[in-house]
Amino acid sequence: MDAVSHDYAAYNQGQLRLLAGILVLLTATAAERVPVGLTAAGRMIEGLMVRPGAAVGPRIILIGDSKTVREQLQKYESMADQRRKFRVTGVLLPAGVKLHFPPSGAAYKDETESNYIWRWIGTEAPDLVLVDTFDDGGLVDALNASPGLIGRIPARHGGLASVKGVTAKSAAGVEVERRVDRTPREVAERLAGIYGLAMPEASYIPAMAMIGRLRLGQVAEVEKAVSAFDKVPARETEIGAHLLFAELAQRTGADRYNRLVERAAEVATLDNLDNEMSDSVFMSCPLLARAGAFDAAVRHLAKMQKLCVREDGLYRHSPNADVAWARGNGFPALGLALMLSALPPDHRAYEESVRAFQNHMAALARYQDESGMWRQVVDRPGSYSELSATAMIGAAMLRGVRQGWLDERAYGPRIRRAWIAVSARTSDDGVLIDVCESTGKQKSAEDYLKRAAITGRDERGGAMVLYFATEMAGLP
Repeated sequence: MDAVSHDYAAYNQGQLRLLAGILVLLTATAAERVPVGLTAAGRMIEGLMVRPGAAVGPRIILIGDSKTVREQLQKYESMADQRRKFRVTGVLLPAGVKLHFPPSGAAYKDETESNYIWRWIGTEAPDLVLVDTFDDGGLVDALNASPGLIGRIPARHGGLASVKGVTAKSAAGVEVERRVDRTPREVAERLAGIYGLAMPEASYIPAMAMIGRLRLGQVAEVEKAVSAFDKVPARETEIGAHLLFAELAQRTGADRYNRLVERAAEVATLDNLDNEMSDSVFMSCPLLARAGAFDAAVRHLAKMQKLCVREDGLYRHSPNADVAWARGNGFPALGLALMLSALPPDHRAYEESVRAFQNHMAALARYQDESGMWRQVVDRPGSYSELSATAMIGAAMLRGVRQGWLDERAYGPRIRRAWIAVSARTSDDGVLIDVCESTGKQKSAEDYLKRAAITGRDERGGAMVLYFATEMAGLP
């Protein structure tokens, strides 16, 4: 194992905790803007954060009308350092917004503002929520009665002046710390008992989870689960599923798996399967390269870049809309990393393909949010932090560092921040927070923003988090 791989495989959990602490310890002389969410009309729900004076302190969220919250934050910020004992984030509610908690319907299609605020509070996992001077739509009662997304968060009516002290971390905060304390391998082993247990149809989703299980040594179990598989792929998602058989061929040497890969590669050379979506970089390019069809992989990459790469280096999901959808960037990020892993370094297009990967990673790096996540519309502050894309981008960056395509000093902290964020949003029983539903071509940014965000068990999100966990663990 190379030095970089060893560093990630053995990464000390105390260092991860230290990094998480550093992210909230950095001092600032002015309140910092925090995107909380979006209104149904697409306006920003803004937050302002004031950090504690000297050390990491309890975290408070203050919610109210813009004028009241600003006045309280300004007064708090003007205090001497030693008197600022809390990290306070004020949520500035837009005028005229009606709230209802806990929200109903699909996030973030229905009850948009309520869903954004509820889920943002849940993932922030503060130690106390204060509600001041507005009709809270039942927020205080809902927080006190509900286990929330991660754990219970105490809430009450009142302003900052009413807080004399916060003596205990919230149950949500304790649970986040526990989750971040898990090693990547521990997370992978938990998820491997939940996801990728069967492949009822040819799809990249169970295939990626099963690759994670192979990395954990569950070769016999995976072989049994796919023993009857003999489907000729007819769609790109089915071609992507054959990455599993490429992995099995490498591990077992069985001719059956090689034949499945070769047959899928033949189908992947057809020009009518990609549907002009950036997903295609993942669905076809790695499989073609694994099958030894290097020129075909490079040609397909060039085609998709021409269709989907924007001037800023991000991918539009399709030519239908100039929108940088999160998973529409996760697919080409991970797809090109996997293609490059199989492309011979002496191939005529190798260096050009590496530069394409580097350019995409540099574009994505600019948009990693304050928590370590990438957003549903990557360059739209306030859109929700999306789990599956973050796992894919984090895994791609890690592969890039290990292969020497990316500078560890620049990308290592980003990878670790992504892992902290992903692990905090992943429970031991496979419950995930905010995985975008299956999404084909859309016509506008509004369409992508309104795609349902799944919170619960989700095969797609579970597969990608499992895969990222095995990458972080350095498993072969």
